[in-house]
Amino acid sequence: MDPAFIFLQFLSGLASASNLFLIACGLTIIFGVTRIVNFAHGSFYMLGAYLAYTLTAQIMPILGDVLGFWLAIPLAAVAVGLLAVVMELLLLRRIYRSHELFQLLATFGVVLIVQDLVQTVWGPEELFGPRAPGFTSFVVIFGFRFPEYQLVLIAAGPLVLGAIWLLFNRTRWGNLVRAATQDREMVGALGVNQARLFTGVLFLGGFLAGLAGALQLPVEPANPFMDVNIIAEAFVVTVIGGMGNVLGAFLAALIIAQLQAFGILVFPEITLVLPFLVMALVLVVRPWGLLGKPETTTSHGFAGDRPLRPLGRTQQLLIAGTVAVLLLLPLILGEYGQKLALEVFVYALLAFSLNFIMGAGGMVSFGHAAYFGLGGYGAALLVHHLGFGMEVAMLAAPLFAGLGALLFGWFVVRLSGVYFAMLTLAFAQIVWSTAFQWVEVTGGDNGMIGIWPSGWASDRTVYYYLSLLVCGAAIAFLWRASHAPFGYTLRAGRDSTLRADAIGIDLKRHQWLAFALAGTCAGVAGSVFVFSKGNIDPGSLAIPTSVDALVMVLLGGIQTLTGPLVGGAVFHLLEAQILPLTDYWRALLGATILVLVIVFPMGIAGFLRDKLLPDDDPGDAIEKETGKDGRVEART
Repeated sequence: MDPAFIFLQFLSGLASASNLFLIACGLTIIFGVTRIVNFAHGSFYMLGAYLAYTLTAQIMPILGDVLGFWLAIPLAAVAVGLLAVVMELLLLRRIYRSHELFQLLATFGVVLIVQDLVQTVWGPEELFGPRAPGFTSFVVIFGFRFPEYQLVLIAAGPLVLGAIWLLFNRTRWGNLVRAATQDREMVGALGVNQARLFTGVLFLGGFLAGLAGALQLPVEPANPFMDVNIIAEAFVVTVIGGMGNVLGAFLAALIIAQLQAFGILVFPEITLVLPFLVMALVLVVRPWGLLGKPETTTSHGFAGDRPLRPLGRTQQLLIAGTVAVLLLLPLILGEYGQKLALEVFVYALLAFSLNFIMGAGGMVSFGHAAYFGLGGYGAALLVHHLGFGMEVAMLAAPLFAGLGALLFGWFVVRLSGVYFAMLTLAFAQIVWSTAFQWVEVTGGDNGMIGIWPSGWASDRTVYYYLSLLVCGAAIAFLWRASHAPFGYTLRAGRDSTLRADAIGIDLKRHQWLAFALAGTCAGVAGSVFVFSKGNIDPGSLAIPTSVDALVMVLLGGIQTLTGPLVGGAVFHLLEAQILPLTDYWRALLGATILVLVIVFPMGIAGFLRDKLLPDDDPGDAIEKETGKDGRVEART
């Protein structure tokens, strides 16, 4: 390979690294201080590009091309920073004391609203911005032409890194931010106004994301998919560098950008998954990132849950009534209604399996769709390539998912918190990329079609009852496991890892087994799903499916066993019935999520439980006794 070409490829990698660093820098600063995993950061990046497009069109005719363009770029970044402040004041400030998952869910709602807002204001078409005045030509390097503007991007990263270093090391505000990154509670105890500090951090993070989007406009047209395309890479860079570490983000951006620049030449077939492979490798070797530090927070925010109790007579009658209604539904529902109902069973099981590791185990997975898709693809491969019938495929499919969960779970249970979630995301992306690029086996982007039930189950009503039986059995199994000593052990480890270790519990082994059980049951849902649709494609393994599962759990209520079932049903019915009635379904769904997060922070089922079964309910009350020393003791 020509050394000159290699050098130019290296320069292209540096330009990409600068852009990645700018967006990841804001993300890591926000997380370091507020502990919020900001899903809306990709939206800030996209808004930066769109606002730069509008501002350049308005300002350049008035002030001239050079002054107008280079003034529009920082103005767009400032505007995005102010929008981030608005989000902090109106939304995040109300939920800082909520569990971090609700903050993540709230920012996901903002993503949906911004997507519709962008398409309403600027339209769905790609918008090409002007070329950067003064840097429209090229330079010749070793006989090859290299765009001048790429040199500007290369310089932008180190300049911003230097400015951030000066801000954090030479100003009082920067010192407070660094202190808050290390110990937020201590900063509050010293009398620092944390609300004002958080507002400033959100402005800085939004400004950097907006600056990255604005600087990208001469290279890439503004389009409504910029947020989704960039946020996964931004998370990868942030996690590899170490959450909250700016220098680590810079180093990780260099590594990822250079791997992408040369990977497309050497390993073109794995370019989609290469960043996630690197992230998985780094987290396995160094669980807190290259320059990060081990997390000191051990609480998962679930402590204080009501203890699990066997079902009372009223609850048993309620469940029996629900099952009876489900058995009778085909008498009143048509074909479409039955199809919708069995899809609810599938998503309810997917959400319930995710909640088994989140609620009981405190393990938040961002990649649960991997096991749902592995089950679906396992069934489809057996039917499509080996000619097995539905019966064999549905029995074998959970094994595919279970084996995948066993393999990946062995690595991920060694991590915790955000790093655990990110490693699950990495493994899910590896599975997705395999299905997407292994065309001769999986059908690639087109997937596999013609995966229908056997003749006896081809009738919609029969398949409805089969789905109810299979999904109901899997849910009952996980429900029983939650009430077994195994489930109580998981909860003990979730609430206090140190105490669990102190009494001799092999917590990692319990978590590993729970992860495998949850993955297996997600595979059951995937196998039922594929025969209901008749096809499967990589979308079942993709990030949006994992996010949907998270939303279902949180909407229903993570601290209740029935919550995921309620959340799965409500979310899917919203998507299938109400949202198609409007072109602004994303905004409507996002607004619904925000309302639920703010008004019902315990989720729908949690809210109903608190109203119908208050703490003084005889079944849940904590018995109080007076000890011999006169102190009041609690006994559950």
